Amino acid sequence: MKPKSKILIIAGSDSSGGAGIQADIKTITSLGSFAMTAITAVTAQNTKGVKSIISIKTKEIENQILFTSEDIKPDAVKIGMLHSSNVIKTVIRSLKYIKTKKIILDPVMVAKSGTKLINQEGINCLKNKLINKIYMITPNLPEAEILTNIKIKNIEDMKKAAKILLNHGAKNVLIKGGHKKTKLVQDLFLNKNEIKIFSNKKILTKNTHGTGCTLSSAITTFLSCGKPVKKSCELGIKYVNQAIRSNLNYGKGHGPINHLVSIKINKEFD
Repeated sequence: MKPKSKILIIAGSDSSGGAGIQADIKTITSLGSFAMTAITAVTAQNTKGVKSIISIKTKEIENQILFTSEDIKPDAVKIGMLHSSNVIKTVIRSLKYIKTKKIILDPVMVAKSGTKLINQEGINCLKNKLINKIYMITPNLPEAEILTNIKIKNIEDMKKAAKILLNHGAKNVLIKGGHKKTKLVQDLFLNKNEIKIFSNKKILTKNTHGTGCTLSSAITTFLSCGKPVKKSCELGIKYVNQAIRSNLNYGKGHGPINHLVSIKINKEFD
């Protein structure tokens, strides 16, 4: 099988493999594309929490992005954990050399365990300098609240938050509703021309580590292969729901989802 597209991931590493750049690589590979990486930070973590975070020097982040992209040109870029304003500014500078408009930002701010992954200066920089340079942003409800300074309690609030993000310069917004304690998960897609609410029955499990990283990578993959943005969201959400439904139950905390759910092996191993 030949990869359908090439994607550059700019994100942090998760040693447990459930989230971060490891989840991104697994998702992109499972959906049939080729993954390249620029690691922004190295974390020591497991399903119960984050033990430590080590930042990669901004010059090395820039080297990874530029040296990789000048040789293998990405069809799309997925951005995850950017933990400081210096890292964000480095990424913005580096992106000028990558001639792709398909840049998806997952504004990772807090780990599943509650550990904060970006400081306030970084949040301000992301909001004021990066959002207007990307094609799509995919915040969850807490992230959308931080970025828009409004409390989100219902669909109308989600629409209001999405419009604020559009006003900040994002061309497309997907606000993920999984944090709401309801029987239905409602994800809201919005751009200047269309709106769509994706409703799915909530899967009751604690094993959802890495769902945000996985969804944004899945959307990036479908988008990079030529699918329209709304269809890419629909297919990405479907992939994540199937991956959650597997309920792997690894570890003693919030376990990972099953990135291999899209792969079918048609022959027996010898």
